[in-house]
Amino acid sequence: MRRRILLSILAVVTFTTLVLGIPLMYTAWLWVEDITRNDLQSRLDRIAAEIIAQEGEAGMVSGPLDTSSVRLLVPDGGLLVIVYPTPQDSASRADIGARTVEHALVESLSMGTSGSLRLEVPSDEMRERQKQAVGAVGLVVIASMAAGTAVAVITARRLADPLRDVAARAARLAEGDFRPDPRRHGIPELDRVSDVLDSATVEIAIRLQRERALVADVSHQLRSRLTAVRLRLDELSVHADPAVVDEAEEAMAQVDRLTIAIDDLVRASRVEGAVSGVALSVVDELSTVIAEWQRPFEDAGRSLRLGGDAALRAPVTGSRLREAVTVLVDNALVHGGGVCTVSVRMVRGVGDREPSVCVEVADEGRGVSNDLAPHIFDRGFSGAGSTGVGLALARALVEADGGRLELQRRSPALFALFLAAVENVVEPQREPVGEPR
Repeated sequence: MRRRILLSILAVVTFTTLVLGIPLMYTAWLWVEDITRNDLQSRLDRIAAEIIAQEGEAGMVSGPLDTSSVRLLVPDGGLLVIVYPTPQDSASRADIGARTVEHALVESLSMGTSGSLRLEVPSDEMRERQKQAVGAVGLVVIASMAAGTAVAVITARRLADPLRDVAARAARLAEGDFRPDPRRHGIPELDRVSDVLDSATVEIAIRLQRERALVADVSHQLRSRLTAVRLRLDELSVHADPAVVDEAEEAMAQVDRLTIAIDDLVRASRVEGAVSGVALSVVDELSTVIAEWQRPFEDAGRSLRLGGDAALRAPVTGSRLREAVTVLVDNALVHGGGVCTVSVRMVRGVGDREPSVCVEVADEGRGVSNDLAPHIFDRGFSGAGSTGVGLALARALVEADGGRLELQRRSPALFALFLAAVENVVEPQREPVGEPR
């Protein structure tokens, strides 16, 4: 931005200086010539007065013309030609000064019946003074441009630096740095923005503190209730009926997994930054989700499969990835049909995008209606009587790790989850989980 401001001001200064400087230099050139010609004309007027004083009553010079006083008025290297009347009705001519003048500057004066005068002087001296005058004006123009450049640099810095500081403050605020900045720049508009940022910083910090406290309280209450449920299930694990024991143990495993998921989500919400920075194997993380949902799909007479390259890794938070895919798998179980396939593959970047790890969740159901598709990720919007929170939560979890979640195909439904890829040595491809042999 500083460059654009600087170039704009310099363009205006240069245009203004040239528009005023060129005519001013031309005017200085003509001004020196006018001064020289006025001086020659003044000399001719004084010479004419001397000659007229020597004329008699008849308006003629009766004797030899006295040129002693006239010679003093002829510049060095100049030539004065005097034509005056005599009593013999003929005009006489007198040349005073140099015989010839090269590059002459000529001024003449008519004295009527008293004759005429012509004064020639070398123009070299006048041209030299003209060049000096133009040079002086040029120096003034250059000095004006230098001063304008200095003003442009100072102005650009004064405008660009505060804007860059305010932008940096906004970036730090987006990164979670809520420290106030007391610096002000003396520009009322930007200082007002800084004041608003300070107010927003305090407000956001207070809200985040409240939300974290609420999350901590909710997670504590959930863990307490889950502990109570586990104790009740633990009593059922010693039941005489083996079927009851199996169901109790399965329920306790679910409670344990839910407790771990809650702890992971709470821990991830307290970590600064969007991405944990630890590269995890996507297939390994999703295998636990597939194992957990195998039984519900089997009860519904359907199958759930996982396929992909175990070497594909992404810098994500494991709990967020598992919860996001869990939402998609649950959505496929409730609203979809046929085989549900979770596949992991590498997607090459298009345009400026880097290569990504793509997690696709697809089923063989009727898919998403055209009316529902544009709003499927809107919180609270649902076309099947559900809460409309699941897909919005899944997208929020994915975006928290710097990824994105999209509906790639409406019918049959295909959801694609894109994560930043980490280059790894290719390992043998894993056999799909749940694939019948």
